[in-house]
Parts: sequence; structure tokens; C-alpha cells
Amino acid sequence: MNPSLSTRAALAAAIFAVALGSASAQTREIRVMCYQDGNECEVTNDLARKFESQTPGVKVVVDTVPYRTIVEQLPVQLAAGQGPDIARVTDLGGLSKHYLDVSAHVKDRRYWESNFGATAPWLAPSPGDKGIHGFMSQLTMTGPFVNKTLFEQAKVALPGPKATWDEWVAAARQVARATQTKAAMAWDRSGHRFAGPAISYGATIFDAKGDLVLDAGYKSAVNKFVGWHRDGTMLREVWAGSGGSTYADSIGEFINGNVVMVLSGSWQINRLQRDVGNKFDWVAVPNPCGPSACSGIPGGAAWVALKTSKSPRDVGAFLDFMASETSYAEFTARTNNIPAHAGLARKGVNYANAQPGARAALGVFSSGVANLSPVAYQFQGYKFNRAIMLPTVARVTQAIVGEMSVDDAMTRINADMQDAVKQAQK
Repeated sequence: MNPSLSTRAALAAAIFAVALGSASAQTREIRVMCYQDGNECEVTNDLARKFESQTPGVKVVVDTVPYRTIVEQLPVQLAAGQGPDIARVTDLGGLSKHYLDVSAHVKDRRYWESNFGATAPWLAPSPGDKGIHGFMSQLTMTGPFVNKTLFEQAKVALPGPKATWDEWVAAARQVARATQTKAAMAWDRSGHRFAGPAISYGATIFDAKGDLVLDAGYKSAVNKFVGWHRDGTMLREVWAGSGGSTYADSIGEFINGNVVMVLSGSWQINRLQRDVGNKFDWVAVPNPCGPSACSGIPGGAAWVALKTSKSPRDVGAFLDFMASETSYAEFTARTNNIPAHAGLARKGVNYANAQPGARAALGVFSSGVANLSPVAYQFQGYKFNRAIMLPTVARVTQAIVGEMSVDDAMTRINADMQDAVKQAQK
């Protein structure tokens, strides 16, 4: 006796449900925590779909989060044994104890060594570690952007490539007064951004043993910076608008036309191209000089594998795909970033979607790499650099708002710094 129509339908539905459940069980998911200055997560998501088409059974979920989540929440999650499979991070050394070695899951170790070997030590959990824990998604450099239109309206010439911070401050003040702009200058509320001018003013950052130290050069930079806030040169809202060591960027104020000049970095080029549009002409300029250097800080964001992952093999495969020259070239060109891939850097990048201003800015930052101080590289690669960066933001802000003197701020930074290093070493 043949089954009834309803019976056959029910049987078909049951078979379909079993098949669907089986397919679902075979799909392995990896989660990628991503922040973006411009469109980095969007491009990563596009690349993830290509990876999925080549890797049946693996689904890549790209979770786009604010940068503050990466800085403040991800470390807490990882310390609690939770977190994503992969993350895009900038605290390279500080999070390194959580990195997963995926060298057993990449196709060609020599490819990684030849193309990412120069920056691999930045990700090493310990000196001499030869594991593959991820790769730099791009190189960055801190540096200034200037509203060229305001300079033209004020009929003030842009200072030259070796101009000092004092010369730039004087010029930006003149422009702000002539154009009735809210303030001459703003810097990102970040100890990382502060470090470049500090080194330029003579800060050695490290003693002979390689330990953190505060010196007269660092104090000179703090004195300058606090003074520029007190005399109205700096837009107070950026640093004085937050408490503690909370990060705040200055680029939003720049885009809104509230400042003549900002200190941020090359990662903002894509955002400026997108958000400024035709409002005004902007340019990147070389890092201003202090008595000792004309330095920014090198760095960048890295894609890192994390020990919280339950799928090391799939994580390694996805990172291998993202690190391939084809994928890396697409990511770099579409996001307007400076490549950390040695082979691609030699060949050059076709920034097809970059407007002339963005291409020029990429050129300024790329050429500025030659002026970076050796201390800047040491600072970027130092595992406990946040031990000086975070107290700098908190204590310098207190000096800016009048809660303490610069001398007191230096004393407190030093105490906080020593405590933070001790805690990190436990």
C-alpha cells in the first residue's frame, strides 16, 4: 500500500530537516572581531566571502566593533578566557600572551617569513619566539593633517618639511585667528600619539637596561602640550572632554572644521577622503621637529589568532588566505593603507580608488618612515608600552584642567608606570 500524500510530505520534510541539521553540524564558524578607521571591516567581510567559497564547511563572521571595544573590552574578555577566534588589534605586545601560534596551519612558512618577517617580533609573546601568531594588516605612522583651505583663506604659507612644532603652532594660530576657527590644533587623546612629539623633544623612553624611564625630554613635551591647552592653541574638548585614560580621536573635530591642524595618523586617510569630500582641501604634512628628532611612531593594526579559538586549523587557513599577496593587495588598495607585506611594498600598490589628495597623503607618510627615530620603533615593539601611554593621558589631562601641576603629573605618571609594569609582569 502506497503512503498517503500527507505521509510522503511528512517523510520528505523529516529527511530535509535531517539533511539540514547534518549540513549545519558540518559548518564550522570562526568569529573575527574587527574595528575600522575607514572601510577595513567591510573589505574584510568581502574577502571572507571569497574564502568561504574556496573553503566549504567554514563560515567567517566579521563582527565590526568600535575601536574602544578593542582597547577596553577585548583585554577583559581574553583575561576571562573568552573572546573571538581572530581580532584586529593595535596593542600588539600587551595582548601577546593571548596569541595562538598557527604556524602548523599555514601552507608556506617561508612566505610568511620573507613578507612579514620585519614586523613579526612585534607580535612575539616572548623574545626569540618564532611562531606565527598573525600579521600586520598594514603599516601606519602617526603624523599631522592640515586644513589647506584655511591656510589659503588666511593667506598663510604652510611651514616647510623641517619646520618645528613651535613654527607649526605659530602658523596654525595665525590661521585660526584670521578664519575665526575654533582652535589652532588638536591631538588624538592617546599616549601613542603623544609619544612621537615626546621623542622629538628628547624623550629617550628607555634607560640603558631597556626599562621605561621619564626624563627631561618627556617633561619638556608635557610642558609644551599643557601650555598650548592653557593658551587656547589646543582644542580642549579632545583631551579635557574625557576622564581617565579613555581614547578620543581628533579627526572628527578636523572634519567638522573646528581645528586647523590635527595629530593623528595614516590610518585616517580613507576616512578623510570619505567624510571630508568637497568641504575643504586637506593635506598630510611631515612630522614637525623638536630639538632631537622629527619623529612619529610606526605601527599599525594586526590580525592575530587568539587562544580562545576552538578552531585553530580554520583560523590558520583564514589568516593564510588574508596574508596571501592577492588578498593583501586587494585589502591594501581598497582601504588606502601602507602595506606591511615586503613583496607588495617592493611592487607598489595601485590605489585605484584613492583621490589625488589621498594618494598624496599616502606618499607623505611613506616617505616619512625614513625620519622615524630608532626609539620610536623600540617604543612600538615594547610589550608594556601601555604602561606609559595610559598614565600619560590621565595625568596630563589633570594638568590641563588644573587639577595638578606638570611636576605633579610627571611624578604620578612615573608611579603609575612602575605599578603597571609590575602588574603586567606578574
